[in-house]
Amino acid sequence: MVSYIGHMTTKGTPGRVIRIDDETWDFFELVCDEKGLGRATDLRMYVKREVAAFRRKNPDAKPKPKPRANAES
Repeated sequence: MVSYIGHMTTKGTPGRVIRIDDETWDFFELVCDEKGLGRATDLRMYVKREVAAFRRKNPDAKPKPKPRANAES
């Protein structure tokens, strides 16, 4: 088992762990292949669309502050 919590990816963004059953994940790969996208790219695009729609409806909303691990210097 690999945990990416608190570690930066090679793209410089924090890694996130999600749980998706194997069959769904495998079919999602087929969906993304058809779109010409990687699964992570497709997920990021979806999340960004959802957040943009939420922010349009809730312009004064702010995320709750969370303690974040300091990046190693």
